[in-house]
Amino acid sequence: MTNIELLENRLDDFNLSIRQESLKELWSLAQAGKVEFSPPRKAVNLHFHSFFSYNACGYSPSKIAWLSRKAGLAYAGIVDFDVLDGLEEFYAACELIGLKGVVGLETRVFVPEFAEYEINSPGEPGISYHMGIAFGKSVFQPEENQFLESMKNTAQQRNRALTERVSRYLQPVELDYDSDVLPLSPKGNPTERHICAAYARKAAAIMKDKSRLAGYWSEKLGLQIVEADLPESAKLTNAIRTKTMKQGGVGYVKPDAGEFPTMTKVNRWVLACGGIPVFTWLNGLSAGERQIEKLLDVSQQSGAAAVNIIPDRNYTPGVKDEKIAALQQFVEIAKRRNLPIIVGTEMNSPGQKFVDSFETAELSPLIDLFIDGAKRIYQHAMKQRT
Repeated sequence: MTNIELLENRLDDFNLSIRQESLKELWSLAQAGKVEFSPPRKAVNLHFHSFFSYNACGYSPSKIAWLSRKAGLAYAGIVDFDVLDGLEEFYAACELIGLKGVVGLETRVFVPEFAEYEINSPGEPGISYHMGIAFGKSVFQPEENQFLESMKNTAQQRNRALTERVSRYLQPVELDYDSDVLPLSPKGNPTERHICAAYARKAAAIMKDKSRLAGYWSEKLGLQIVEADLPESAKLTNAIRTKTMKQGGVGYVKPDAGEFPTMTKVNRWVLACGGIPVFTWLNGLSAGERQIEKLLDVSQQSGAAAVNIIPDRNYTPGVKDEKIAALQQFVEIAKRRNLPIIVGTEMNSPGQKFVDSFETAELSPLIDLFIDGAKRIYQHAMKQRT
């Protein structure tokens, strides 16, 4: 392993001081011409999740900034679930290495007007993934700080209750949330995906024989799991989440306003903190998203002023189908409503790209629109910073 590789690995250490010193050393090497950078290009990702919620590669905010700079991204942004824990680190990293960066937050909200419709959280009627972006700081007035802390606490309480229900079903594989799950996140904010990984690891530790382990998961999840899927492939961890935590699963409880904050409350909080509330779109195929104009009306009436899409999920290169048609239709709706479009891959599941393939025939006509959206978001963030 080279010194550069070693330093890059240290960017993901849970110790902030180690991350900061490693980035400084890497930047010194870059200035000395010892690190290869891609030339600046028309590419953006404003939707990275860092290890402060869940990143499939375990990337820290510093690592995301560094790799974005190396890849020549025009703009980059982190969006963690229910926390702004990586905000100061990411902005400091961006300032050091000359990257245009923004910071946001993602959460799940309850939309009373769509309580009976699945929106963009599969298997959860009335629940929508939702974002705030372009925050300039992570500490606010006491009331706003309390709401931010409550989002994290509510999510963790929900996760603990979920884990208890799932563990009863997955016996003898049972998790202790404090010892098996909490340590997977630097500041105590594990997500459902951490829980899935923890179940996969605990099962592998209990059942050393792979044939037995594959049989166990096949029985519990109701689909064929083979040895190649072990110990914690994307297929296995996604199946654990889908089969035990979503609608129809043993851990699922129909959500309401007590389980998740309402979209209106989250939007009001984002605005009070100087951020931009963001409507997130999945693929236009759910019962809720098929009523997209009404859904956007509800969102905008409470303050949403931008939209988020994940292009890589919404088309197959060279294939003209319902997915790409829905993507193109949604882009036109966003343009008509003058809503900046935020794009990016989340990197919150194994196998997801670091950045979208903007050179494809499907995305290349849209890249200037995506760059403009990123620019508008970045300008707002910098005003908040200063």
